[in-house]
Amino acid sequence: MDEQRQFIVIVEDDYSLRRAVERLLRLSGFRTRSFHSAEDAHVFEWASAARCLVIDVQLPGLSGPAFYGTLHAPRPPAVFMTAFEGGRTRRAIESAGGHTLLTKPFLGDALIEEVMKAMSGPP
Repeated sequence: MDEQRQFIVIVEDDYSLRRAVERLLRLSGFRTRSFHSAEDAHVFEWASAARCLVIDVQLPGLSGPAFYGTLHAPRPPAVFMTAFEGGRTRRAIESAGGHTLLTKPFLGDALIEEVMKAMSGPP
């Protein structure tokens, strides 16, 4: 993988989960940058430069799907995470163009598998 293909941005408000996801991705060979919310300084610039995004659905302020919908095309693929899976959540992610949804708690292997699937599509 080239440098851009290895770069993943994480947007997750739960500190412990954000750090765990970041650590897992780094141990799997990815470069990462993480943010607490979709309204953090420079999150849009970093997200636009990423090869894949890992985004919580329920973020403080702007939701994960709403944030993803504001990114300019071509957008990197997104793997969404939520503790509240349901039809409404799935529709919001599909409408935003997200790649997949993982329900918390999930196995690390499941996250890596979904990130790899998301990145195997066109850059």
